[in-house]
Amino acid sequence: MALKISLPIQSVVGFPITAMPFDNQIRMMVKWAKQRTSKTVCVANVHMLMEAHSSSDFASTLLNADLVTPDGMPLVWLMNLLGKRQDRVAGMDILAALCQEISSRDISVFFVGSEPEILQQMKVRLNREFPDLQIAGMEPLPFRPLTPAEDREIINKINQSGAGIVFVSLGCPKQEIWMNQHQGKIHAVMVGLGGVFPVYAGIHKRAPSWVRQSGFEWLYRLIQEPRRLWKRYFTTIPPFLYLATKQVVNFWLGRTHKATAIIEPRTIDQHARVF
Repeated sequence: MALKISLPIQSVVGFPITAMPFDNQIRMMVKWAKQRTSKTVCVANVHMLMEAHSSSDFASTLLNADLVTPDGMPLVWLMNLLGKRQDRVAGMDILAALCQEISSRDISVFFVGSEPEILQQMKVRLNREFPDLQIAGMEPLPFRPLTPAEDREIINKINQSGAGIVFVSLGCPKQEIWMNQHQGKIHAVMVGLGGVFPVYAGIHKRAPSWVRQSGFEWLYRLIQEPRRLWKRYFTTIPPFLYLATKQVVNFWLGRTHKATAIIEPRTIDQHARVF
């Protein structure tokens, strides 16, 4: 499995994750944004990969993405175990880094999804933290599917705004499907940020750094939203652990087999010399 573009990847439980340092992935997005190239960026965690495992349609959506960043620490750890030294490329960090970078590059940004109140609170914080950031627009979307006329309207609004980056917050897998459906229609880099909007707006708290690095951010979020998240974690974490363990075991067994294949001929040669 491979991304459509020639970027280094690492298969993680069967799906391609972009294997590049954080700064390089940000630079790639900025380069696309400057050219106003229609691209999709999926910010992957355990939940997203397990959604792809359970749905062939969503699997195709993920495989069709131009960039798939390793958001969750379990993905980063697994990539490291598989021989790829990888940084975490998390949604909140992507938001901050891109806003910082494009503020000085004459690239504007559009926000799609979430709720009007959350978008307004985000705007206040963005204006405070990134005073030079050009916000081309903010558009909440209804939870129901858009009509064809509504869809054309939002496409035109984004394209006419001149935005180079579109941050999308519709939740997984809805936002990834939406971005995939608008590939080639929206002339900007679409980045799915899921629950980042309410966190950045101050509605929810982000886990402390030590919690994020330890891999227990999921537990921190579960404590904040137990009713919404318990079922998701219960149905995604165990199968991911099984698939991840299987992949690591196969990887190391494969390396052992290759090492043995190299050693065996030398052993035979040694025996030939003795006899």
